[in-house]
Amino acid sequence: MSDYIKDREESVKKLSAEQVLPNVQWFPGHMTKARRIITENLKLVDVVIELLDARIPYSSANPMLQEIIADKPKAVALNKADLADPAITREWVSYFRSQGVQAVAVDSTQGKGTKQLVKLTEELAKAKTEKLVSKGAKARAARVMILGIPNVGKSSLINRLAGSNKAKTADKPGVTRAKQWIRLAAGLELLDTPGILWPKFDDMNAGLKLAFTGAINDEAIDRELITGVFLDTMIKQYPERIKERYKIGADLPETSGELLELIGRKRGCLLKGGIIDLEKVQRIVLTDFRSGKLGTISLDMPPEN
Repeated sequence: MSDYIKDREESVKKLSAEQVLPNVQWFPGHMTKARRIITENLKLVDVVIELLDARIPYSSANPMLQEIIADKPKAVALNKADLADPAITREWVSYFRSQGVQAVAVDSTQGKGTKQLVKLTEELAKAKTEKLVSKGAKARAARVMILGIPNVGKSSLINRLAGSNKAKTADKPGVTRAKQWIRLAAGLELLDTPGILWPKFDDMNAGLKLAFTGAINDEAIDRELITGVFLDTMIKQYPERIKERYKIGADLPETSGELLELIGRKRGCLLKGGIIDLEKVQRIVLTDFRSGKLGTISLDMPPEN
């Protein structure tokens, strides 16, 4: 293993969140604007759907959200469930229910779980819509606000529910720029908002996991460092997935640096002189995880209590 990689491995344990994710900056005005947008529009909806990444439900949640929505009925949609460990996702659904919050595992790409989510949303909105009718108002569809951090799959879910591409999508964070009302084919009216409610990185581990999944733009992270931490995690939690994907028959190396070099040689990522093309290997590893080629993986476990 090169001395450079070894030095990086030793230094990562000493870094703060600001050093690990140096270009991700949090502006008080940014958070204030986000809060104002949500607060001003909450009165227009009956239910809030909090969209989380099923692989990292804790890390992709905004700790400020419950304070903002107060007593408004809320459901949790664990999106990208096709990429998460199904057993752990079931544990998360049970955990949320134990906390009095209804949760549904969703795969917005294939549409799995969307009908269940619609049904749950209508049930949560029923008290409000029936109350309006009892007061003489005309019956109307349930109105929903969907909230989630950037790149958690909000636009893809909306398009699946709507049956057409009514919300702009892209493979990078922050595409949705302004609020928009969308009438869904399922009979719901949905208020979409920009994915600007990010958690503060008081917890460095949460920030790292957001970087693993691509919720933070790769241009704002130290990809080499992030990939190293990710491989350390995989060595501990999912070693067999790494061995299977990269055809490693023997035991895995103990360090991420050695593993990165091994994967590079297995994939032929070599420069002149047999030097490993580290940037190419890093891209391969992160892309394999984000696309599900490493298998179903969950990096957040629900609290025991």
